[in-house]
Amino acid sequence: MSSNQLDKKSEAWSALFSEPMSELVKRYTASVFFDKRLWQADVTGSRAHAEMLAAQGIISADDRAAIERGLAQVSSEIEAGTFDWQLDLEDVHLNIEARLTQLAGDAGKRLHTGRSRNDQVATDVRLWLRDEIDLISDLLGELQTALVDVAEKNVETIMPGFTHLQVAQPVSFAHHLLAYVEMFARDVERMDDVRRRTNRLPLGSAALAGTTYPLDRERVARSLGMVNANGEPQVSQNSLDGVSDRDFAIEFTAAASLCMVHISRLSEELILWMSQNFNFLKIADRFTTGSSIMPQKKNPDVPELARGKTGRVVGHLVALITLMKGQPLAYNKDNQEDKEPLFDTVDTLKDTLRIFAEMVGGQLNPQTGQKEGGITVNAQAMEDAAKKGYATATDLADYLVKKGLPFRDAHETVAHAVKAATTHNCDLSELPLNVLQGFNASIEKDVYECLSLRGSLNARNTVGGTAPAQVVIQIARHRSRLG
Repeated sequence: MSSNQLDKKSEAWSALFSEPMSELVKRYTASVFFDKRLWQADVTGSRAHAEMLAAQGIISADDRAAIERGLAQVSSEIEAGTFDWQLDLEDVHLNIEARLTQLAGDAGKRLHTGRSRNDQVATDVRLWLRDEIDLISDLLGELQTALVDVAEKNVETIMPGFTHLQVAQPVSFAHHLLAYVEMFARDVERMDDVRRRTNRLPLGSAALAGTTYPLDRERVARSLGMVNANGEPQVSQNSLDGVSDRDFAIEFTAAASLCMVHISRLSEELILWMSQNFNFLKIADRFTTGSSIMPQKKNPDVPELARGKTGRVVGHLVALITLMKGQPLAYNKDNQEDKEPLFDTVDTLKDTLRIFAEMVGGQLNPQTGQKEGGITVNAQAMEDAAKKGYATATDLADYLVKKGLPFRDAHETVAHAVKAATTHNCDLSELPLNVLQGFNASIEKDVYECLSLRGSLNARNTVGGTAPAQVVIQIARHRSRLG
């Protein structure tokens, strides 16, 4: 096939066919208008492949030089927005190859030696996703830092801890925020795990059975940075699996879904806390919207939308799993459908992490050089809420246990005390000593320390506990970890 034929037609296999592809089928099967974002990975992979072909004596040094010049020109045109993306050429790979052939002549045609679009696209997606994972890990670090910044200012801020959305025990607001830091830290760990399995080279698997050319696949892997922690090249060991595996895309989307679930949980709390019924905090106006009919309202649109977008990402995970579940080996056209859900998952997660890092941590004011917070904490409202619901009841039970009462008996005794406090419409800490002693004679005046919110906090001074002393240690640990 001549270069003009490859340039004008997507049917690189046209000699076998007696009629051209219909326009309807062409539009239905084309992917160029969404997979063109892979162009940098495609060019990078092609350069490494060409270098290896030349090193192995499969193509000449002159051919490799012509390919290099051509790919540089292609890159320049794409970056400048002058590249002519053609639907007739179906996908990013044939578009780049066609233009390269125009620029480099026969050398451009020789680039495809020893590879297929099947292993080429698998390589491109892995290279692209590897870089996106690195960026997402950085964004997760920024969000964690923003949460730690707010936590550091609120170590002594008391809020009610909830179970079943009922007041349970008092906790430090900083401790509550650090729970999300732990979640996002695990998200980074998962991303690191996914990256390791993504960073393996399928190129050289060719269409499905490998190739007859003496390729040095390990050389290509090293060129592309597809190596393990010891610098050893990571190459797929089975050509059938190499071209058809999309586990890495599913794993990434699963990790992204979990990350979005964590964001959604935080979103739900921000939405509750911002409501007038809680009034725990305010979100900066730049992250809220008003109502078209109710002028008094400020709506937490960013957290609400993030909560909604979580369903979108989880849906992409289900789509990818469903896509793969019925495919026989090896490559099938179904796999073209992996890209749009994967691309949208990456875009959604990155955008959400960026906006949450700014919404939580604020932004730098160029005039003052100070960071303007995205959320304002109402510490008094939090503490007042913690006084409701008898949040220190468990502390009274613990107090009685330390006096020698079995925990189950202590639990029952405190239930009677709570009932009495409810009847008198007061907190446990407001019950007179003689009333408390009526429930158990061992109760002494020191009980009021354990019944206070701050006493309850300080008493939980074990690793992972909410005591301010422990929270300060955890903040220092996170600071050190995040750098």
